[in-house]
Amino acid sequence: MKRKFIETADGSTSIYLEEMDEHYHSKHGAIAESNHIFIKNGLLPKSSQEEISVFEVGMGTGLNVMTTIKAADEHQLKVNYHTVEAFPIKEEELGLINFSSLLGMDQGLFLRIHTVPWEIENLLQDNFKLSKFHSKLSELELRAAFFDVVYFDAFAPEKQEEMWTEEIFQKMFDVLKAEGILVTYCVKGVIRRRLQAVGFRVEKLKGPKGGKREMCRAWKDK
Repeated sequence: MKRKFIETADGSTSIYLEEMDEHYHSKHGAIAESNHIFIKNGLLPKSSQEEISVFEVGMGTGLNVMTTIKAADEHQLKVNYHTVEAFPIKEEELGLINFSSLLGMDQGLFLRIHTVPWEIENLLQDNFKLSKFHSKLSELELRAAFFDVVYFDAFAPEKQEEMWTEEIFQKMFDVLKAEGILVTYCVKGVIRRRLQAVGFRVEKLKGPKGGKREMCRAWKDK
């Protein structure tokens, strides 16, 4: 599928898939969206823990990995990060992505995120382990009650309907620990009802500045 690299409102890179008419990130600011939805409302509520286990649905450009590393450094967190991606970015495309400069981070670290081996645990730095899985989510086997946070960053339901089913949300519910969190940008009523149907307690929160008005956070209470 052909990828077109674009600049979002905060200057950060995103990708537009012409065949799907879909963007990887918010046009209003890729970094701003990642920081608000996944860091502020997903990772940081768990910042009191000795180690936080994160599962990301859709690694894509690696932006959420980068913002999580930055947050881990700034807040002295230890993170065990797992992510799945069926269609990885090509190595020759990595130079078109500008997250490192905008985040004030090492470009070498960004390149390592994309080039370390798949299917094994990689120690990126002392406080951050990364495990990547080249797979479809539906085919990936995950440990039950292992994760503290799920970053649910799949393409929109109307573009990738198979990723937003009750079956997928049941899988996410099962892999979360008690008091675990799932965060996503999508607040459609049908999606919230599916989350509730598998046992999540769902809340709508304020969305990122300049972008969507609301976002969704779902809790596994037990």
